[in-house]
Amino acid sequence: MSKQNTAKKAYLSKTLDPFFESAAQLASFGWRSVREAVYPPFEFQETFRQCYIIGVNSLPLVGFTGLILGLVLVLQSQPTLVEFGAGSYLPAMSSISIIREVGPLVTALICAGKIGSGISAEIGSMKVTEQIDAMEVSGTNPFKFLVATRIMACMLMVPILCIYADLLALMGAFLGSNINGTVNFSFFFNRVFEALHFTDIFPSFIKTFIFGFAIGLVGCTKGYNSQNGTEGVGMSANESVVVSMLSVIVIDMVVTQISGMLGYI
Repeated sequence: MSKQNTAKKAYLSKTLDPFFESAAQLASFGWRSVREAVYPPFEFQETFRQCYIIGVNSLPLVGFTGLILGLVLVLQSQPTLVEFGAGSYLPAMSSISIIREVGPLVTALICAGKIGSGISAEIGSMKVTEQIDAMEVSGTNPFKFLVATRIMACMLMVPILCIYADLLALMGAFLGSNINGTVNFSFFFNRVFEALHFTDIFPSFIKTFIFGFAIGLVGCTKGYNSQNGTEGVGMSANESVVVSMLSVIVIDMVVTQISGMLGYI
């Protein structure tokens, strides 16, 4: 019996220790990144460069995903709404679904896969090739230059990408509503904006900043702690994608619950 208890404790320790170690690592990196971001000197040039890299390079993928998302949402919902005689509610349903939940969540998941893995691979490559050590020797603060700038860029660009994806998703919804019928452009978007309220837009916009922070933080943390050469860089990039996506889903659940308690839903 004691051997079984010992085996269970060893299994739990083996399973939980990496989780708590990773959580502590993320918390430490998060606190240090905030501290480095608010204290001078500020790396504005590198931050703007990262904003350009993260934002512009993600526009085609995010835009195409948003367009298809709105199109599919309408094509799946329209037959059911028409069957129950509620076809006129299609623009309102599309706008509320996209703005509140589907648009920000799907965009953040896309960014977690593309941006998070890219940040992790870039910083991980610099780590295993000792470029970060060389920066420290030369008097440059690698954490401020590499980590804080990328997290700030993610916090600035993910909300913008979410707005861009939401607009294209609404356009895709309009196109989808015209496949099986003819819907006037002005009528569709008048109904879209009539259905939206401040309480629909504000929580979804705020959580995109948190999504950006989580994606940047996880990508930088995994890359900065890469080991074992190029193999370790690949593992860090893979872990970054998985942890970023999981973090986005958990954050979305928490923010949704808080919004509900505050009366925003």
